[in-house]
Amino acid sequence: MTARVVAVCVVHQLLSDPGPAGVTAIDKRPVAGPVQAGEYGLYADVQADRKRHGGLEKAIYAYSSADARHWAQELGQPTEPGWFGENLRIDGLDVSGARIGECWQIGERLVVQVTGPRIPCQTFARRVGGEHERGWVKRFLAAGRSTGCLPAGPHPRTGGLR
Repeated sequence: MTARVVAVCVVHQLLSDPGPAGVTAIDKRPVAGPVQAGEYGLYADVQADRKRHGGLEKAIYAYSSADARHWAQELGQPTEPGWFGENLRIDGLDVSGARIGECWQIGERLVVQVTGPRIPCQTFARRVGGEHERGWVKRFLAAGRSTGCLPAGPHPRTGGLR
């Protein structure tokens, strides 16, 4: 099976959040049609807490459909594209098994490179109802379903997603 982008997601709205930024941009939703991407991520997308999210090394957040199905079953609720705060929902690629430095071609003009795993933050824990569960992040990581953070690049630095 060839990997494919199922959905491209950008922030729908900023939500009030008790975290350090006071708001969160985790509420991502799929968009129709091409979206421009640059070195800081997708146009029309934002990160509320730029100290911990976004920037050149975490410009785009990818999540696999297989991992989303796993967590939908584990959490007992639907996990539609964007629900995890991801920019890309991908089918047919083991995002959890991606290696740092690995490059992915998306569409005809965009290349992204894996820079590291996405470690769940407290905002994410609150979103899935795990904010009061001791060791929640460990449980998430123990499932072996971490996700990829990607800068847009290295060649070329801008392009469209399909």
